[in-house]
Amino acid sequence: MFRSIRDSLSRTRQSVFGQIVSVLGMGEIDDDTWEDLEALLVQADIGVPTTLALVEAMRERVAREGLVRAEQLIQALKAEMRAIVTDDSPFELEGRRQLTVGLLVGVNGSGKTTSIGKLAHRYKKQGRGVVLAAADTFRAAAIDQLKIWGERSGVPVISGQPGGDPAAVTYDGIRAARARGFDMLLVDTAGRLHTKFNLMKELEKVYGVCKKSVHAAPHEVLLVLDATTGQNALVQAQKFKESVHVTGVILAKLDGTAKGGMVLAIYRELGLPVRFIGTGESIEDLAPFDPEQFIDGLFG
Repeated sequence: MFRSIRDSLSRTRQSVFGQIVSVLGMGEIDDDTWEDLEALLVQADIGVPTTLALVEAMRERVAREGLVRAEQLIQALKAEMRAIVTDDSPFELEGRRQLTVGLLVGVNGSGKTTSIGKLAHRYKKQGRGVVLAAADTFRAAAIDQLKIWGERSGVPVISGQPGGDPAAVTYDGIRAARARGFDMLLVDTAGRLHTKFNLMKELEKVYGVCKKSVHAAPHEVLLVLDATTGQNALVQAQKFKESVHVTGVILAKLDGTAKGGMVLAIYRELGLPVRFIGTGESIEDLAPFDPEQFIDGLFG
């Protein structure tokens, strides 16, 4: 059964944001209130810089508007959070062109191959002609895993030999998509450790093949982050952003953690929009990120 963003935020809501509602409803707002709010926001993995900015914005708003009632304070906090996670930039995977190329990157174990399978299913259902390229040649298991997702979603998978050249597999994927008249190629890349310079260079080669072979490609570079790793994921994200021009984030495994607040840090500290949330293990459990649903889901 499809799980919503609200469902996937249940742990974050129960462990942290329920307490925030209590703190803001305790009566007089004083220094202790702001300290308690700060501690809870950090606990939700919003991150220190974003937390400090949020609390400062709240202090100013309370003083300026004379807010005292709990409901007013909660609505004000929601508004400040909503301002952080609202992004109007177009999502290029949704655009219609002869061939749209999406590159998925991220470290091993982040949920990348699962996410690409769910994406393929989503766009196939929308009537797109989708091809997957198994450019994670570093692990034989990754190629097999992508083929299983391809079968589940009913889309072809272009692959090479384990240990082969990822850029060559990507090129073969582009050729296959064109030859078959398909309009979307999703490329699964190796989950390289962001600290290994030569492996990041290999990822840059894949990016280069897309750029040379298809106009304005890759049209999206989606970084898959594991929500359960919280702030550690942001360090990885910075490295990938520098190497392959990441355009957005898929936040996987949100249903398994109380660290849902990291969405705010992704927007504010990385300057990247979250495009999808992984809400469960089913092929349907990939929800487009919606700021309203997300904020409401935090507070219940």
